[in-house]
This record gives sequence, structure tokens and C-alpha cells, in this order.
Amino acid sequence: MSVAGIAAGIAAVVTFARTPHSLGELLAIGGLFVVVLVAERYPVPIEGLETGISLVFVFAVATIVLYGWQAGVFVAAGATTVTRVIARKPLLRIVYNGSTFALCALGSGLTVAQIHGGSTAALIGQVAVCAFVYELLNLVLISAVLAVTSGQPFPKMVLTGARQTAAPFALMASASLMLVVLWQRSPALSIALVGPLLAIALYQRSTFAALRAMRLALTDPLTGLGNHRHFHERLQRELAAAEHESKELSLCLVDIDDFKRINDRFGHPAGDRVLGQVASRLRQGGESFRLGGDEFAVLLPGLDERSAVAVAQSIIERVGALDLEQIGEVTVSAGVATYPSQGVARDELIRLADSALYWAKEEGKNRARTYEASALELTSLQELASGPDRAARYRAAASLAKAVDARDAYTGSHSERVGELAARIARRLGVEEQQTELIRLAASLHDLGKLAIPEEILRKPGDLSESERLVLERHPQIGYRMLESLGVEPIAEWVLHHHERWDGAGYPDGMRGESIPLGARIIFVADAFDAMTSERVYRDPLSEADALAELERCAGTQFDPTIVEAFSAELGLRIAPAPAVLAS
Repeated sequence: MSVAGIAAGIAAVVTFARTPHSLGELLAIGGLFVVVLVAERYPVPIEGLETGISLVFVFAVATIVLYGWQAGVFVAAGATTVTRVIARKPLLRIVYNGSTFALCALGSGLTVAQIHGGSTAALIGQVAVCAFVYELLNLVLISAVLAVTSGQPFPKMVLTGARQTAAPFALMASASLMLVVLWQRSPALSIALVGPLLAIALYQRSTFAALRAMRLALTDPLTGLGNHRHFHERLQRELAAAEHESKELSLCLVDIDDFKRINDRFGHPAGDRVLGQVASRLRQGGESFRLGGDEFAVLLPGLDERSAVAVAQSIIERVGALDLEQIGEVTVSAGVATYPSQGVARDELIRLADSALYWAKEEGKNRARTYEASALELTSLQELASGPDRAARYRAAASLAKAVDARDAYTGSHSERVGELAARIARRLGVEEQQTELIRLAASLHDLGKLAIPEEILRKPGDLSESERLVLERHPQIGYRMLESLGVEPIAEWVLHHHERWDGAGYPDGMRGESIPLGARIIFVADAFDAMTSERVYRDPLSEADALAELERCAGTQFDPTIVEAFSAELGLRIAPAPAVLAS
């Protein structure tokens, strides 16, 4: 292409020199040359194009229509070559750009020469054809080079370029027509175009600067991916769109395995290089974000759970294929959660995907997993039982509690609320702080056994059948077995007996009075109060006053009177007995 462009430039100089020209024509062409130098120095920025679009197009088309293709080659190719030489661009790039402009001017000039006549229609046709051919040749030549260097399909590069530049070039073609008309009347009148073109350029620059500032505020500077803020905004919008269109949306969280080891062993510059390489692999999977450190997220609109896991696995494979000198193998783990089957709110979807990622890490890393409550419960319980960090144990308990709440018929975080209420009662009773925190933990896990109860029973809007009731009443024993095997006494025992009644009519063992563990009695009261004040599928919630009145009415039969009295004092309510309401 460069050889052809150089040949076109030589041909233009030779044929132009052989043709006589008036001083006015030479001065006019020289003036256009100077204008192009300025236009090339200050390109108009366009979103999606790294280098922007130069107004050279306007003056090149006008020059070709007014003075022929030779003058067009001189103005377009000559001026752009001079600007790049002044800017000290690489020689190959100077030759390539100059050749591109020369060939575009040659092709469009020879084509427009076939349109004869001095009518208005002929003039419009000359400008339109010249602009179209010039832009088409420019697009084809540049796309061919980009396709070769990037490995992308040539048709795809042409279509992408056409979508990005069609509107700007159409506007500039209109400006070319105005310039030609004014120039034919008097070259001095063409100065009138300077104002509109300058206004367009300045407006586009200010708009582009604002967009760039906005993009920078939402972009991670190291990887070029969206940042934490951008992720939350996009996830919220995608969730709203998925709900509106009744489509699925999957979220994939990705974490680099043993990234601290890479930083410690090879230094932070090497770690940054790894982050950049991983980010480039994530872009191929979907809209990607860096949440911070070595944590990433990929949004997968319209993909169900199985398809999302397949995308996550392909990301893992691409990262695993990285060949980074000295650093060696780099792997990532991924966790997937899908709307609406697994989570509906933004924070819930993030939490579930994070739980799945945690599971993938615990299983040995370098793998993708989707959220499954039944599969995650053992891992979380193991952390709960063996973790030396008490805060970590509480976080694991909260994660388990939310998994239960996601399947139960309560609104919101029932288990978390029961844990908080139970802790308040324990403190009111004077229970020491360490024991109080254990009661809080047990209360947040009191319904753990419901993970094994069929969802149709948990969410049934009407009365349960006798067989369904018996199945539901097994959940304390199931939870007890899950906790007992991990050695988290006395929590397991409190969970087992949290449905025992003060009068001995409870389950599973029919214990009565103070033989029921104190923690279990506290949980029973807190659970009943939150059940009555929570919205259920089969009834509206009670007010706190009505719920407390019901607890006081049932004190001495269902509930430990001392605990009810302490709870009443904690809430600061003293209620006269209300009409009977069944506590659940």
C-alpha cells in the first residue's frame, strides 16, 4: 500500500506540474494546504476512536472537487505528512498515513471526474460521490491494516469502523458542499465556515472531555476495567432490565489464586502485570470490572446458570494458558450466582456469588462453582467450628443464616433478627458477654435444619397437612446433627431444643420448665416474636405491641415467664393482654 501511495504522490506532482495554473489557483491551493495543517494538528475527538477524526476530510473533498485529484493529493497527503514529520512520528507511520491519504484522494478524484456539468445537481453529486469514495477507501485501507495487526476478521473491522464514523463523515460531507459553494462565489466567503467548524470542534472537545472524565471516574486505572462503583451501578441497571424483560442475569466473581505470593515473591510490578493480563482475558468473557486487589467481576446478561459456569470455566482456562516469564503458572477461581433463581437483589446476588467463590477456593482453587446452599453449608460450618477468628465464625454463621432465609417464607433476614433479639434478652437477664455471643450465634442458626426441608413445605401458603407438619418439625434435629458433628456445643443443643415449651408440650423431646436449656428458651421467645411481627404469605404481621401481648398471654405455657418479662422490659413495653392469637 505504501508503494502505491508513493506512486500516486509522484504521479500527482508530475501531472500537476505539466498543467498550467494561475497564481490565484496556486495561492488558493496553498491556503487550503495551510488550513489542513491546522485541522490535522487539532483532530475532533470521537467516542470509541483513539485518535479522533480530522477535519482534513472537509478540505480534501473540497480541494478535489474544485481543483482536481492532483491538488487533493498535495493538500491531503502533503499536509498530513508534514504534521507527522514535525511531530516526529515513526517513519513507517508517516509513510503509511501519507499513502492512505494519497490513495483516497486519487480514487475519489478519478471517480468524481466522471461527473460533468455545472448545474446544482451536478455539484451536489460531485461532492457526494467524492466524499463517499474518499471515506470508503479510507475505511477499507485502515481496516485492512488493523485486521492484519489485531487478528480480527476484516469484515468485522469494516463494519465497526463504519458504525463509528458514518455520522461524523456525513456531517463533514455537508460542510464540504458548503465550502465548495462559498469558494466558487468567492474564496474569501469560505472564511464564514471557520466559525461553525470551530464551534463544532470545540463543542465536541468539551463533550469528549466530559465523557472522558466520567469514564475515568468509573474506570480502574491499572486494568482499564470498570471500577467498584461502576460495577454496582451496572449491576443495578442490568438487574432492573432483567426484571423488566423477564430474563436471567448471571454474575461471575473471579479471584486470582495465591496473588499475595506473587507480590511477595516477584514484587508489585510483576503483580500489576498479572492483573493486566487477567483483565485482558476477562474482557473476552463479558462486561468486566475490577472490584479491588485481585478481585474481579463479570456481568453475563441473558445467561442461565449452566451457560454462566461455562463462561467462567473458559475464563479460567484462558488465564491458565498465560505464559508469564519468571512468574510461572497463574490460576483463578470463580463463583457464579444467577438472577432470579438464586438471588433477586443486588447485594444478595453478590453475596451468593461470593459464597460460591469461597467454595471454589476451599475445593482446591483453579475452578468455577455456582451457588448451591446444600453444597456450601458444610464448608461454612467447618469454618464456623474451626476458625480461630470469632468474627470470621460470625460471618460464616450469617452466611448460613441468609441461605436459610432465602428458602424460608419470612420477609428479610429473619435469622439475623432473631440472633439480635436473643442477644438483647440474654444481656437483660445478666448473661455474661461470651455466653451472650454464643446465644446470638445459635439463634442465627436456629433454622439451619430447614435447608433439608422441601421448599414447597416452607413456602406453602395454607395449613400444613399432618405429614407435612411432622417433616417441618424435624428441622431442629437436622440442625442439631449438622452442628453436633462439628463440635460446636452448646450451640447444637440450643438449636435442638428451641421449640420445647415451658409446659412440656413442645418438640422434639417434650422437655419442660428449667430443664430446657436457657439458650433454647431465649431463642424460642425471640423466634416467636419475630415470626409474629414478620409478613408471611398467609397473614399480615402483628404490631410489636400485639406480638408482645401474645407472648405475655402465653407465658407460663409456651414460654418461660422470666424470659418474657425480661423481653418486655428490654422493649420498654407493658401491654395489657390482647385477644388470643396463635404464636408460630
